[in-house]
Amino acid sequence: MTVKVFLATATVALGLMAVPAFAEEAPAPAVTPANAAAPPSAADLLFEQPQMRNAAPGSTITYDYLRRSGIAKGPFGAPLQDTVTLKVEKPTVAEKGGAGTPSADARDIAVTMFSGLNRVPAGPFEDMTGNPIVSLFFENHLRALAKVLEANPRYLKLAIRRGLRERAAVTPVKVKVGDREVDGWQVVTRPFAGDPMTERMRGLDDLTYTVVTSPAVPGEIVSMEAASRSKDGGELLQEKLNYDPKAG
Repeated sequence: MTVKVFLATATVALGLMAVPAFAEEAPAPAVTPANAAAPPSAADLLFEQPQMRNAAPGSTITYDYLRRSGIAKGPFGAPLQDTVTLKVEKPTVAEKGGAGTPSADARDIAVTMFSGLNRVPAGPFEDMTGNPIVSLFFENHLRALAKVLEANPRYLKLAIRRGLRERAAVTPVKVKVGDREVDGWQVVTRPFAGDPMTERMRGLDDLTYTVVTSPAVPGEIVSMEAASRSKDGGELLQEKLNYDPKAG
């Protein structure tokens, strides 16, 4: 299976004050522009590619996660820094009597999403060729966003889906991962810009989603980010996830 779970569908009732940013930022991979041929589509990069093909069975992929907000009264909750880990194994569909033979690119993936009281149920995923971290990040983000905006999550999901499919800029980049620099792609979209419900987005209509991918990284996802600032520069939301090359 590729990661198509998030690309599915769609109405909204959405109040907010901004205060300056706080909490220490998690380190992010350095990204610089690069030259390349015609870029692939964002949907292909994020939802169609067999991203797990370069993740060795028996390995663990770790992502550092940060969410913080400067909105008064903290509707997004206290700042959260945690990790998400993917334990990668060979697919066992055939051994369990499933139809057909699993793709050579497929993996079974056990997920530990956050720790302790922050733990979020996730997976396990069987016979996956796409990286489930893409859908997990967006779905977790949408739950919090819909709650803060008192919005229908399907409306928000459809807007982001359209943004990724129709309004995303994809550019080639050089990505610093650990002590090496690798080729990658950067996807950027602002799906709520010009939205008919802008006045009910409570200042979050400038939400910018940035995803960096590279086939040189296990699972191909280098980083994901959702960020929004008020007109005076206050941080309304900073939510990001970065691949940790040093974690096993």
